[in-house]
Amino acid sequence: MNKTDLVNYIAEDTGLTKVDATKALTAFLTAVKEALEKGEDVTLIGFGTFTVSERKQREGRNPRTGKKIKIKACKVPKFRAGKSLKEAVAA
Repeated sequence: MNKTDLVNYIAEDTGLTKVDATKALTAFLTAVKEALEKGEDVTLIGFGTFTVSERKQREGRNPRTGKKIKIKACKVPKFRAGKSLKEAVAA
């Protein structure tokens, strides 16, 4: 499912127009992104939690040359599925 499919599903399920469904989805994605940029977690009970995790600096290898390289420390977004989502997928 891609963004267009999701917008169509939201529009059909809620009775919103596709334009309004697109605005709603965009607002949701923006809210999650902004919260993560601030270092906040976003928890949707039963669905899951979006968090920010920090990766330490580490040493890696260039796959073409085999030469050692340093990989900088960085922050990455993570998603942890909630109990209801896990159960729905497992069923």
